[in-house]
Amino acid sequence: MRLTKTMRWTALAACTALAISACTTGSGKKSTEGANGGSGKKGGSISIESGEPQHGLVPQNTAESEGAHVLSALFAGLVEYDHKDNSPQLRVAESIESPDATVWTIKLKDGYTFHNGEKVVAQNFVDAWNWGANQDNAAEGLPFYDKIVGAEELAPGKDKKPSAKELKGLKVVDDKTFTVTLKAPFSQFKTMLGYTAFYPLPKAFFTDPKAFEEAPIGDGPFQMDGKWEHNKQIKVKRYENFPAADGKAKLDSVTFKIYDKLETAYNDLRANNIQITNKLPVSAMATVSQEFGDRYIYKPESGVGYLGFPIATNPAFAKPEIRKAISMAIDREAITKTIFSGTRKPADDFISPIIPGYRQGALGDVVKYNPAKAKELFTQAGGLPGNTLEIGYNADGGHKEWIEAVGNQLKNNLGIEVTFKPFEKFGAILNALGAKQYSGAFRSAWSMDYPSIEDYLRPIFSKVAIENGSNYGGYVNEEFEALLAKADSAKTEAEGIKLYQQADDILIKEVPYIPIYTYMSSAAYTKDVKNVVIDAQNRIDLANVELA
Repeated sequence: MRLTKTMRWTALAACTALAISACTTGSGKKSTEGANGGSGKKGGSISIESGEPQHGLVPQNTAESEGAHVLSALFAGLVEYDHKDNSPQLRVAESIESPDATVWTIKLKDGYTFHNGEKVVAQNFVDAWNWGANQDNAAEGLPFYDKIVGAEELAPGKDKKPSAKELKGLKVVDDKTFTVTLKAPFSQFKTMLGYTAFYPLPKAFFTDPKAFEEAPIGDGPFQMDGKWEHNKQIKVKRYENFPAADGKAKLDSVTFKIYDKLETAYNDLRANNIQITNKLPVSAMATVSQEFGDRYIYKPESGVGYLGFPIATNPAFAKPEIRKAISMAIDREAITKTIFSGTRKPADDFISPIIPGYRQGALGDVVKYNPAKAKELFTQAGGLPGNTLEIGYNADGGHKEWIEAVGNQLKNNLGIEVTFKPFEKFGAILNALGAKQYSGAFRSAWSMDYPSIEDYLRPIFSKVAIENGSNYGGYVNEEFEALLAKADSAKTEAEGIKLYQQADDILIKEVPYIPIYTYMSSAAYTKDVKNVVIDAQNRIDLANVELA
């Protein structure tokens, strides 16, 4: 989910320098999922940890993890992803078929309604996608409609006005059927359709979009329980008319309690003031396994953490050699073991290890810790102006320790001064980057929107994602663009993966961002709940959670 998904970031002396307790590892049991079995108590209410979403709660304009987590409870999409292998499974869709991977026919199941009673029909999807694809609406999800015929008319680019109001490639056949015509074959299209940008919207959205942002009307297992209380909480309750075949929510209600600091959330978990957190502070990593035992979830997820650079706006970062030198001066093993107690893994590709197309060791020397070579390359490339580097990060996500550890390594290994710029909220740093108001290096990360190698390339590094997406660095490479287009049109998935890997190779050569680590889900829950499952996007499957 766009760089706007949840994002995370030493010298060996970091433990002492940072005064943290994450130098040892707890020995308690770890659970790959939540505890299951037995009959749970019916109904009941719980609270879970959350951060403040960046934008109003509109699916087409939500590309970060906090908002997407809430929307995953409020909406049901055409497909969902299997928790075990991330394969797309039909949900609201009865079928999604194409004879040529270009013209797709989508048929809907009966029984789904919006929370205001309105029946979910094909027009709801078409209207939602047309709104998201129109650049006048400045929706974060705009790049995801680019493959549909007519997209360039709704999004002609900066300083141009749309020449159409609807995507030519969308046609409603009847209430249960619509067709999608793509510009070229794209075998991954069905896989895309579980992403938030492809959720439907009710008629009420178009009547009053601002009111919808505060209290969205979805078609999912939960509905809003009052308006979003900014910086405090978002409350949802079970939607009683959700189709039983899709699995009604077990709980009566859930409160997304909004925290500025993960330490506070973790203390509330330990005190049973909240029952689940899918994010843990660095300070908990050494002991959480021992304290929570089987109620500590530790499993691979889709996130990749980066150090990013505003290449387009800051000439200091223009040379790939500078970026590569910085990468080689970072000791990923020390960060993942010392700061995160092994709950992160050193990155070795721009692609997550759980995604088809990932190649172990693809980054090669780019991520090999080599201080001497890094200093030599850095000096040869001319270094940085003033011999200084600033790193920005969001202070509400538990990133201070590892960012400062990276700064210490760069200071020691490159001989530069490193300063830090904490942003109070995650949304604040994204807004500053999007408005080109921040020119320092920055922590970032990407968690999949949908399980495809393509989703780790286009939304972060393509041209279309500069104005409407997550290319906050402003990176542009025409060969990269051409390979993406060629891969999109591949006749088979295997052929497409090989071409996407060639595009990945360009990123490895130019290092527009520096991959630091890949994520492991580190979540915990109290004895009050059961059936807690965390998906590959680090979202809690709230509909199946029960009181123990």
